[in-house]
Amino acid sequence: MSDTNTSEDKDLPLRDDIRLLGRVLGDTVRAQEGEAVFDLVETIRQSSIRFRRHEDHGARRELEATLDSLSRDQTIDVVRAFSYFSHLCNIAEDQHHIRRSRAHQIAGSAPREGSLAHALQRAFDAGMGSTELAAFFDTAHVVPVLTAHPTEVQRKSILNCQMVIARLLDERDRMQLTPEEQDANFEALRRAVLTLWQTRMLRTEKLSVMDEVSNGLSYFDYTFLRELPRLYAGLEDRLSSRDRTWGAMELPNFLRVGSWIGGDRDGNPFVTAEILEKALATQAEKVLTYYMDEVHTLGSQLSVAQGLVSASDALLRLAGASPDGSPHRSDEPYRRALTGVYARLAATYAQLLGHQPPRHAVAAAAPLHRA
Repeated sequence: MSDTNTSEDKDLPLRDDIRLLGRVLGDTVRAQEGEAVFDLVETIRQSSIRFRRHEDHGARRELEATLDSLSRDQTIDVVRAFSYFSHLCNIAEDQHHIRRSRAHQIAGSAPREGSLAHALQRAFDAGMGSTELAAFFDTAHVVPVLTAHPTEVQRKSILNCQMVIARLLDERDRMQLTPEEQDANFEALRRAVLTLWQTRMLRTEKLSVMDEVSNGLSYFDYTFLRELPRLYAGLEDRLSSRDRTWGAMELPNFLRVGSWIGGDRDGNPFVTAEILEKALATQAEKVLTYYMDEVHTLGSQLSVAQGLVSASDALLRLAGASPDGSPHRSDEPYRRALTGVYARLAATYAQLLGHQPPRHAVAAAAPLHRA
């Protein structure tokens, strides 16, 4: 088998996903806008393909004549159809990158160029030892910075639909679905595309600065807050597998997220000192709420009893400092330790934001850092 055929085989799932999404979108356009609009979109699509692939100048003339004859409403329908198809293709391509990355990992391939694992392997190959790497991470400083511009264009409602579609494609890719499960997945995919089609693409009103802050922070829910701990854990595992002395070490906080949203004092008249304070408070609420939810979930899972498992002295001290005096958890040091951690997070939340979190702590505690 040639390399070309191998490459084509690897891209076959991508083409299948694009065909699937295109078919669902086409069915949606036909059902919502009528056969005439669907036929118009198909005519434009086919003429475009003929011109692009075969340099068919007759197809170009047909395309120009069709586009020039469009009414305002027809133009809007065509623009929406091709815009949403572009969105769906981007989702399929993103999923294909994930698919290929997983395939490389499953096959045990060498780390791919551009990954942190590849950079770390290059450092190992260059003879860098633990001391040099530790010194590097002590001084390393990586700061991705969020700006308001993507959030001005991308509506969160559109992004939510795209996330659902991506999850459904991922489900089809990773699981061998039964016929009933496949039907349910397809129906959910059809609903998501229908919702996308029925969602207004553009905002009718300009976002306020605090709207931009909220939109920007929504990206944290499925990126930084969940992925950064995995990134650190993966790096620490790779380092400790190379040198056991790393097993007792934690990487310093070298990757920090920055943001201009709500704080760009470069002439924006709407970014005032009050807005800056609100932006910082909103960021604090986002991260503290996430941590409290995670600690609460962890506490519900770590029900281990002291008579059945051992606990370190440090864990027992943490449990002993907890304000949790419930007799029902007296022999559950992990839960008592976590209720203490939660209480301090809740106190920090109240100190910074001026009100209690939605889920109260079992008892009062000192905040993590006093003002």
